[in-house]
Amino acid sequence: MEHLVRVSGGELWAEDCGGDGPPLVLLHPGIGDSRIWDQLLSRLTARHRVIRYDVRGYGRSPQPTGPYSRLADLIAVLDHFGLRRVALVGCSMGGETALNLALAAPEKVASLVLLCPGITGYPWPPEEELDAEYEALSAAGDEAGLIAFGLREWSAAGADPTAVRQMTSAARAWPSEDQYQLADPDTFERLGELDLPAVLLVGDLDRPALIAANEQIADRIPGCRLVVVPGADHYLPLRAPELIIETILAGPAL
Repeated sequence: MEHLVRVSGGELWAEDCGGDGPPLVLLHPGIGDSRIWDQLLSRLTARHRVIRYDVRGYGRSPQPTGPYSRLADLIAVLDHFGLRRVALVGCSMGGETALNLALAAPEKVASLVLLCPGITGYPWPPEEELDAEYEALSAAGDEAGLIAFGLREWSAAGADPTAVRQMTSAARAWPSEDQYQLADPDTFERLGELDLPAVLLVGDLDRPALIAANEQIADRIPGCRLVVVPGADHYLPLRAPELIIETILAGPAL
């Protein structure tokens, strides 16, 4: 069932996909929207009550019109559906939000499946040329250029039609995200505080800086299992759906 969830200063599109099992929330990456989970849903709803939603400006959610926090929006989604404690599956941007919630409100998170996650507070290496290229494309309103830029950087396994559709959705969200999204708390230095089952998957075709960051994230989370997925890039839900389903359905032991 589809919902419009009220959040501070706006709304989010969300879907309660059904299922009678423990609640599972899927958090999409910043290079796509919640449709990235489509081919996983039927298997997951057999064991879980699955919730997914689009971050502001992505997919079916309206563009933001004022400042917002992805962490606060996730908490609003959980409150809307009456979810006190959930398993989280977060990809890239969604993984960053999942980690932020697990540290800000650990009582709300039962387990983490992190797919090539981002992380706040990590000392990312400088990328001045890439930043300048992105800023020039964004300032020019060059959506086609932004899509090509994103696919070049994040789709090493191939720009197939599904990846292109995902990147197109993301590129439409980036300008308003740059304008309105607030920074959530830094978490990298606090990862050792986590006390919950966690597994991290990253593709061996992902960007080297991201792979290095993910290795450090997995090393800092107590008991976290690291899985390097051969032949996969940053679109892990598209590249390795069966492995992700199996990992999620493994349950609390992970």
